[in-house]
Amino acid sequence: MLGAVAGTCTGFVVQADREPTKLPPLSQPVVKQAEGETEPLSAAQDRRVKTDGDLRKLLLKKPRGAKKADWLGDDDGWMGVAAYADAFDKPGAAFGDLVHDEFRRAAVTGWEESGNLTVSIRLIQYRQEEDVAAERAASDAQYWAEDEDDTDSWVVPGTEDGMAYVHNKADTEPGYLPLYGAEAHAWRGDIAVEVWVYDTKPISKKKIMDLAERQMERL
Repeated sequence: MLGAVAGTCTGFVVQADREPTKLPPLSQPVVKQAEGETEPLSAAQDRRVKTDGDLRKLLLKKPRGAKKADWLGDDDGWMGVAAYADAFDKPGAAFGDLVHDEFRRAAVTGWEESGNLTVSIRLIQYRQEEDVAAERAASDAQYWAEDEDDTDSWVVPGTEDGMAYVHNKADTEPGYLPLYGAEAHAWRGDIAVEVWVYDTKPISKKKIMDLAERQMERL
């Protein structure tokens, strides 16, 4: 023990005698501050005005003729961290990850269209005081979507790395109709976007791309 303590003390003394390491130069030149007062950004220009308000207002609206999804129940459109973690295969591990990633809140909507088609959309917002969690959340979701067999994918227009997926292979269980899925994952600022579509018949590229593109436009 004495050897370890002595070694640590010696390390501190050596470090104290060294010249401080200089930080690398800034990648941009210093810009002289303009004189006079500056105009604050308008609500249309300042994205935080939108995203710090009622997040539910940024969700796509239920289309005419569709009905509210039964699984939403009497929900007010908000989803807490525990409820969101339950959507994962391993809720316990997901809950810990979400707390670590500074989960802030989630807004959710969903509807049922003619036939058996259902749509679910979630906006997951993170505090991002320590990390860009929204980008990582979208990237992780894309990884698992791409891992599915017989899946087609496309970049969502208007995004750099948002992706939409159509799973051509249906999930089948005895006594149930086959279930096809499509999904899209993207992010903007501190919000990760999830779009899920399910139907008993194959889902078109046009359907998932339209939903994903329009949802991103609202952000």
